[in-house]
Amino acid sequence: MPTSTPPSTVATRLSRLLESVLQTPMPVRIRAWDGSTAGPADAPTLIIRHKRAMRRIMWQPNELGLARAYVAGEVDLDGDLYDALARLEALVWRSPEIKDLPFRTVAADVVRLGVLGTQPKPPPEEMRVTGAQHSKRRDKQAVSQHYDVGNDFYRIVLGESMVYSCAYWTSDAPGYGLADAQRDKLDLICRKLDLKPGMRLLDVGCGWGSLAMHAAREYGVQVLGITLSGEQAEYARKAVAEAGLTDQVEIRIQDYRDLDDGPFDAISSVGMAEHVGTGPYKAYAEILHAQLKPGGRLLNHQIGRLHLPPKQPHQPRSFIDAYVFPDGELAPIGTTVTLLEQAGFEVRDVHALREHYAKTLRAWVANLESDWSDAVALTSPGRARVWRLYMAASALAFEQARIGVNQVLAVKTHRNGGSDMPATRAAFAS
Repeated sequence: MPTSTPPSTVATRLSRLLESVLQTPMPVRIRAWDGSTAGPADAPTLIIRHKRAMRRIMWQPNELGLARAYVAGEVDLDGDLYDALARLEALVWRSPEIKDLPFRTVAADVVRLGVLGTQPKPPPEEMRVTGAQHSKRRDKQAVSQHYDVGNDFYRIVLGESMVYSCAYWTSDAPGYGLADAQRDKLDLICRKLDLKPGMRLLDVGCGWGSLAMHAAREYGVQVLGITLSGEQAEYARKAVAEAGLTDQVEIRIQDYRDLDDGPFDAISSVGMAEHVGTGPYKAYAEILHAQLKPGGRLLNHQIGRLHLPPKQPHQPRSFIDAYVFPDGELAPIGTTVTLLEQAGFEVRDVHALREHYAKTLRAWVANLESDWSDAVALTSPGRARVWRLYMAASALAFEQARIGVNQVLAVKTHRNGGSDMPATRAAFAS
């Protein structure tokens, strides 16, 4: 006696619909809003809580549609977060147009699921900047939208060091943690710059002042730190005062294009260049070169593109651009070195720290997850979800060598070609 085919559940229809829309097999299990499930039992689960999530994905059939649904709380991930994101990675590289979607083949499921409708508004956490790209006004908007979300929130994520860049993990000993690795990174930068008492250091994009204070306290230098973030500047000034370093450290809200305080003995640019953009980068490097004394060193710490495709003019807006770093751009390390040299610098050392950033990001995710309720209360559920997704996905990108991070040490040579550099790297090679 023939057996009848079991009726399709909401989850099986969703799985079939998503595979058609996203043009790739679903690598995760699906749990629908009615509790039904479909897909491999041993895989992480994509929980679809609301029909609105499907409308977002239908209208934006790429990473942005899925990210909007996640930020809005309409979808969630159950199971190992990193495993789930790695399995869903194929969605990042696929961006079919709405006109290309196979509506005829999925029409029945679309109707039965009730997911037809107008495009939902993006979650309020989605960022928008206006004006000419990389103008002073627009750059300030972009920086403010990312960094001015609350110092207490950043304290949860970054930990006590309040350093928002790749740490330098020099030990696997028990008890050695994120704060130790960030301290070791700050010290590595100071040693590469060969800081000595009485020298003047310019810290471009100084964040919450951690590098400026470390350099002043441990190396006896005078520091000018500049940022476009009002909240960063407020926090840094307070921290400088509490550390008794007001005679050595000045924190300003200032655009790098308005600098006129040189010459400096050394310049640090840590996590700043990604905001500058590839177009204005040579002019940025020329400004730093002009602010530096002959024989002075620049330490440029910058994320770079490895096997990530370059951004295309008409490419759909990415999750990172919409929710994390508006106007941010990643250049290959070769491009960065070339632009620094074109600005007059001599590049003396390139130090890849890719694996260090992956480990740092996983530590930040752990911080956020361990204090989730406070992080949500300080910002919003959507903002906390943005950070969890962005940091976890970035950790995978570093681990899979799609992006990297490099410290480039460069010098402004004297007219006669002298560099004042040591004959070996022994002073900072540890």
